[in-house]
Amino acid sequence: MSNRTPRLEDVASQAGVSSATVSRFLNAPDRVAEKTAERIRAAVAATGYLPNLNAGALAGSRSRLIAALVPDIAQSIFNDTIEAMIEELSAAGNSVVLSLTGADNSRLTAQIDAALSRQVDAIILTGIVADPETRERLRGHPVTVIETWGLPLDPIDVAIGFSHEAVGTEMARFLRGRGYRRPHLVVPRSPRAERRASGFAQRWMEEGGEEPTRLEVAIPSHFGQGRLSYRALADLAERPDVVVCGSDWIAQGLIVEAQAAGVRVPDQLAVTGFGNLRLAGDMRPTITSVDVDGARIAREVLRVLRTISAGTLLAERHIDVGFRIIARESA
Repeated sequence: MSNRTPRLEDVASQAGVSSATVSRFLNAPDRVAEKTAERIRAAVAATGYLPNLNAGALAGSRSRLIAALVPDIAQSIFNDTIEAMIEELSAAGNSVVLSLTGADNSRLTAQIDAALSRQVDAIILTGIVADPETRERLRGHPVTVIETWGLPLDPIDVAIGFSHEAVGTEMARFLRGRGYRRPHLVVPRSPRAERRASGFAQRWMEEGGEEPTRLEVAIPSHFGQGRLSYRALADLAERPDVVVCGSDWIAQGLIVEAQAAGVRVPDQLAVTGFGNLRLAGDMRPTITSVDVDGARIAREVLRVLRTISAGTLLAERHIDVGFRIIARESA
């Protein structure tokens, strides 16, 4: 048996195509017909060929390296989006480096610097870069920056997300339509959660309601915060009839604590969450929540990168994926 390292020409011969077609497939799989692609995949597997990614990157002036920056992954509402995004990008021939910036983005600048030093093709951010100096530095660097889970007025390059203010506004409309009159907000200390709370309060008061009471909690959200949030209701002058939680984790903890105290949900106290995590549908009662299509965010990210890679100008810098309220048993 020969110990010679398999070459691109060996794959081409095995698949019955030209070396140029194999090269095209390795660099842009979507530009090759599916039946041809299947033959090339089989030939790569049969020969054991490993493409020289560095050579491809130098030839195309692209590293095919993508940096995805997220605050955290423990009990995170971003996990479905990140998993779908990495799967889509990897299938398209990219390598994705996942970095954690911290719940309060304390490591964001350092992680951005690390990504730029590696000459990545793109930086995908979960959220919006708030620091003006960092935004301007990214604008001056030849790297594609995609901000997700938010829609800043002036994106660095492109933003793919939804309006957190609109989430709050729609939740206020939904709960008022269901007859609730005394909302209480449990708000994680993050810009996104604060925008949702502000949108809720503004809409609620515009429709004649009193300003909602609120409790701020630390980030990241977790089950224990919900239990403490329920106990804190005893300090309010008037007991709320619905608690609007900044995450499904908080909502779950609050419901468990309420039930332990003999309070029926939603008959005596309604509860809503945010994120539509799997636990929202697994709880009893099931949790009314806000769903964001993480898989669509991932697909839009991939579409943007393919468009830029092809040298085509983007038709839009804001891509609104929307959201929907999932009405369940808890409210």
